Amino acid sequence: MIAELLQKEHVITEEQLAYAVRIHSKLSSPLTLIDTLLDLGYLTRDALKNCLRNNRINIRLGDFLIELGYISNSDLAQALGIQGQLKVPKRLGEILVERGFIEERKFLEALSYQLGFPIMNDISYVQIDRSLLSKIPLAVCQQCEIVPVRYENSNVLIALVDPLDQKALESSHKYFGEKVRFVISTKDSIRNTLLALEQSAVQPKVMEENTVISIINNLLDDALNEGASDIHIEPQKDRLRVRFRIDGVMQQHKEFSKELSPQILSRVKIMAKSDIAEKRRHQDGRILYNSILHGMDIDLRVSIFVTIYGETIVMRLLTNKSSLLDIKELGMEANLIQSFIDVIEAPSGIMIFTGPTGAGKTSTLYSCVQHLNNINTSIITAEDPVEILIDGVSQCSINAKLGVSYEETLRHIVRQDPDIIVLGEIRDQFSADTAIQSAMTGHKVLTTFHTEDSVGGLLRLMNMEIEPFLISSTVACIVAQRLLRRVCPKCSERYIPTSIDLNRLNITPGEYSGAEFKTGRGCSDCRFSGYKGRVGVFELLTLSPMVKDAIVTRKNSSEIRRSCIESSGMVTLLENGLVKAASGEITLKEIIADLPRFGKPRPLVDLRRILGVTH
Repeated sequence: MIAELLQKEHVITEEQLAYAVRIHSKLSSPLTLIDTLLDLGYLTRDALKNCLRNNRINIRLGDFLIELGYISNSDLAQALGIQGQLKVPKRLGEILVERGFIEERKFLEALSYQLGFPIMNDISYVQIDRSLLSKIPLAVCQQCEIVPVRYENSNVLIALVDPLDQKALESSHKYFGEKVRFVISTKDSIRNTLLALEQSAVQPKVMEENTVISIINNLLDDALNEGASDIHIEPQKDRLRVRFRIDGVMQQHKEFSKELSPQILSRVKIMAKSDIAEKRRHQDGRILYNSILHGMDIDLRVSIFVTIYGETIVMRLLTNKSSLLDIKELGMEANLIQSFIDVIEAPSGIMIFTGPTGAGKTSTLYSCVQHLNNINTSIITAEDPVEILIDGVSQCSINAKLGVSYEETLRHIVRQDPDIIVLGEIRDQFSADTAIQSAMTGHKVLTTFHTEDSVGGLLRLMNMEIEPFLISSTVACIVAQRLLRRVCPKCSERYIPTSIDLNRLNITPGEYSGAEFKTGRGCSDCRFSGYKGRVGVFELLTLSPMVKDAIVTRKNSSEIRRSCIESSGMVTLLENGLVKAASGEITLKEIIADLPRFGKPRPLVDLRRILGVTH
């Protein structure tokens, strides 16, 4: 029914729908028709949302959730069975959420699509117009689970848990008349707000300053609880949005009233020791926060970025990586880790760790430093900033405001008699020249780069006008890597690749026979995402004589890559990802979305032999 609506509203064409139906009928995996349209690229999530919100669909809620792919047929059957056995009647949606078949936020999203009501995820910190509370008894609000929020265009905005609850709708109209507008919110948000309103009626009003302090402290504690790596505080046109990056993916956390935005942003600026009066320039800062709840100190790197709606703040939690990973815990396969250790323990040469932001380069770099750190070795670093303290290593944190610039630090670093030099990042030709010159004088250099893959790291060095013979004689290896989300072990289930998957990856079923591909159904343990934790995917390029010759003769990227695969046994990022997916660690969807694809991957049996994988 949803697909027919999409065609009727000209979101998709008749031909696209017919082709998607034909593909869907051939699939053995439990994908919905909507999923198939999304995978084919005929439909986007935004287009789907807009179409559903603008057109009411007369369809049962359970069927609607199945069509969206939010629950399966078996989920619905189980929920209906539970509903039929209850002595005290409950709505289907309440059962689905309570029993963990669907996350509450997704359920509210579906209700919003079906009934046309907007969502207000968290009203706990929204500024409530208390004059409205004089028109309705608080007991009625608690009984019906409704909160009158504010006046909006002569209407009273009312947040409620269940938009199908006739008692809640009738009570709202009884006390506020016909000019009411409803928004959906979570049960916890409604109950916490009503509890706070009840307490404020008998207790002195809490000072606004303390309220803002508690908001920020709660956000930091929540980020620690959920294992977030970054906190994004983003002013929007009509609200202040807070999102966490968890396992590399942005996730909605809270929304605050637009009126609270200046106080929240100012509080973060004060904590980061930034200029609270400056609102026209980008700023940086640092916060050292003592979490009483977790009994630990956390270190946050703060970036303040000016946008059209105000200043966006991103806080990176640095100390959630407090324990250094051993080299053998990084997730490399047996043969790969042995080759990697051989290069690490070589007396000189440059080791480059490359990949986009959030690929885990810094964690791998620190693991190597820890592996090399001993009483007989002098290690010195130049980092911006120092993220993890390592005992016995001379670490320098770049601070341009104090005159400790990257260039100035690099000039002095070689005078410190180091055996190993760690450069946080090769940024320009000067830092690249410093790394090359240090390696030529017998030092070991470890550094990071931002390129798509290992061959891209070589090409970028060439583009920095470094002579090819210097690159071939000093670079020991380049490690490209990514962090992909791990399939949740609690809800993992077998996944049969679709023809679309196979075509995108340029593989055939016969080449990957014996593979055990999996996907996560979603459960409370993984926040209904199907993923929990992350897995490292690696590409190790070591410079064999054939590769060095390709560099010196300035071969193109495809020729250099072919030389790496043929002469040094390099396994590409895509191939390494496929090996991990074949053992059920990551999904094919993650591989397709995040790993570069150059050429046709080799068969699974060959890759397992090269990497030393026994299963």
